[in-house]
Amino acid sequence: MTKSVDKVNHARTMLGDDDVLELVHTVMHQYRSLQYQVLRDGPHDITHMESKVLGFFAHHPDATQSDLVAHSGRDKAQLARLIKGLRERGLLEAQADPADRRNLRLALTVQGEAVQRALRQQGQKVRALAVAGLSDKERAQLAALLQRVKHNLDAHD
Repeated sequence: MTKSVDKVNHARTMLGDDDVLELVHTVMHQYRSLQYQVLRDGPHDITHMESKVLGFFAHHPDATQSDLVAHSGRDKAQLARLIKGLRERGLLEAQADPADRRNLRLALTVQGEAVQRALRQQGQKVRALAVAGLSDKERAQLAALLQRVKHNLDAHD
């Protein structure tokens, strides 16, 4: 007598390529959502790209828009709109470059620094939450596997 297998009521144990990448996407979406929740609920509604711009100028004070374009590889017009909006909201300030008055040197304002600090603190909390319960060995395994996935995609470029 052959044994029947009930495939309907058993959870899948094998994940396909789509499932793995969808899980990575879901994890990153949850991470970003928790990271920006503090800022969305606060006085500033900061988007992911705005936070990237603020982070760049936090690490590169007095850089130019051209420096940001070169660093990020993003569209110049998109970044110009983001910078304009951040300046209008008082998060970035601009000073003319003494060597070339056509260039503007950008830096965080005091308010921009406060937003950047809140983002960094929230990021630390969310990162700790995300890897809670993982051993050092498991964290290393996860990082190594994600590096392999990244390497596979980099090799395709």
